[in-house]
Amino acid sequence: MIYQRELEIEFSLADIPFSREFEMPIFYRYQQIGTRRVDFLVAEVLSVEIKATTKLEDVHFAQAINYLEAYNLEVGLLINFGERSLNFKRLQNKKFIEKQ
Repeated sequence: MIYQRELEIEFSLADIPFSREFEMPIFYRYQQIGTRRVDFLVAEVLSVEIKATTKLEDVHFAQAINYLEAYNLEVGLLINFGERSLNFKRLQNKKFIEKQ
């Protein structure tokens, strides 16, 4: 997606550490059952999910929250470039477990 490429350039220019399309294995009862891939994992603490749709729907929020839970991240951003003006939402993982 063009917006991912643009954001990748901006992160690099700002010296912000990130991984693009970061893939995480998903386990159930200690068995890997699949993977999830977030658009960006920023500084290993923030997920960024990019959309280009006329309106954010519940399914987009559910997907972004699912990534937060799967990666055990406290916060994430859901950014939509498809509306009349840029729309973004900050999401919080209510199931976040702080690592010690």
